[in-house]
Amino acid sequence: MSAKDCGNHGGYWGERKYYRRLCCCILFLIIIVGLAILLVWLILRPTKPTFSLQSFSVLNLTVSNSDQSYNYTVVTTTLQLTLYARNPNSHIGVYYDRLHTFATYSNQQITSSTTLPAAYLSSGDSVIWAPYISTPSGGAFLAPSIGNSLAQDQAAGILLLHVEVTGRLRWKVGTWVSGGYHLDVSCPAYLSVDSNNGGGFRFREIAGCTVDI
Repeated sequence: MSAKDCGNHGGYWGERKYYRRLCCCILFLIIIVGLAILLVWLILRPTKPTFSLQSFSVLNLTVSNSDQSYNYTVVTTTLQLTLYARNPNSHIGVYYDRLHTFATYSNQQITSSTTLPAAYLSSGDSVIWAPYISTPSGGAFLAPSIGNSLAQDQAAGILLLHVEVTGRLRWKVGTWVSGGYHLDVSCPAYLSVDSNNGGGFRFREIAGCTVDI
């Protein structure tokens, strides 16, 4: 082998060592940054956001075909609600993505899903959504037993519905943003007939919501 060949061979191995060291340095930096983020995350320990149902109005509610001879019950309704969300964390921001809300009775969905605007809440910030939600065209179809129960509650003047919110949540620590987490929120709406309001249903009290992430 000539001296020239030996020189080229040495240059090849020198380049390999250089790139190997460069890759090791990059990997080391990635590990250090990852550990730093994990340490900050463990120290801060994000707390679930808080949700509450501030107001709830039943603009109309009709239950038809509630006889057992039918194999379904048709419900039509339009609801208006005010939903409040707050980020209780001191040093962590929260992104809300792809949020949808709908109403249920006895674990059965009775309205279409309505999209809520996306939001970002820095530490201590809050947001209020005030959507209208209603049944789809033609109404919502329920099993006869659930429809009968809803009709009986309506006649008795006492009704319990739930407002559900589903979507995605992301945490923000400094410039780092986490991946998406599934968000499920359930808010009870206790209603009773208000004789001073033409016999319509009245929202009885502000209700706290359960939040699952």
